[in-house]
Amino acid sequence: MSEDPTPVSDSPFRSEPSSRDEAPQFVLPLVVRIERADPPARTDALETAARAVLTILADERSTGEGEWAGVMRDWQDARIRKVVRRARGAEWRRAEALDGITVTGKSAQVRVFPPVPLDGWPKDLARLQVSGTDLDDPEPPVDADPAAPVLWLNPDLGMSAGKAMAQAGHAAQLAWWELSDGERTAWRDAGFPLAVRTADADRWPGLTGSGLPLVRDAGFTEIAPGSCTVVADHPALRGEPRGTGGLASTRSE
Repeated sequence: MSEDPTPVSDSPFRSEPSSRDEAPQFVLPLVVRIERADPPARTDALETAARAVLTILADERSTGEGEWAGVMRDWQDARIRKVVRRARGAEWRRAEALDGITVTGKSAQVRVFPPVPLDGWPKDLARLQVSGTDLDDPEPPVDADPAAPVLWLNPDLGMSAGKAMAQAGHAAQLAWWELSDGERTAWRDAGFPLAVRTADADRWPGLTGSGLPLVRDAGFTEIAPGSCTVVADHPALRGEPRGTGGLASTRSE
């Protein structure tokens, strides 16, 4: 896939059928560590998942002639899918032994792996559960820094933590595509600072109409097709929309 933002007419996040549906389909696996006695906070898990997606997108192995570059291109040339599974104990240790990147937040650990065929998961990942990723925040999240990127969740949708982690990852990826090379480098070098917060109900309509990157879900799980799930509010993207025009839809699971 080109380093340029994907034109809206050929976006892999469009809900309408396209030639991308005819390409081999891949999925980006993310595994969140959830130990029974010490689960991570929900917001930290969402933020860590979003940073994990950005980390693999920016990794030198994912670009040029890198060892993951081919499968990353195949994944992005088809529909963009992300699936979050959970692991603990020996399951987590087996997951860590596979090629991937572990990103650590305040309390969360998320390991992201190069994309795999939709029906070809490695057995140590395929056996992990998708369900059971319901997490809570012990304390209400502090207000987001307005000078930093914020991924705003739809206040009217109830999503499991795993579903919301995938949606936050989609939004982070849309923002990444919209940025210039210099803006990407600055974000990466800063460690991908970002916040994930639920938008106020009265602010949500303005966010969805702002021209900022917007994720629409395909409705495979949990929520209705076409639901607007997340708006990616990166400071560099405020103002005139660029690239995809800020409107995209995702086929997520």
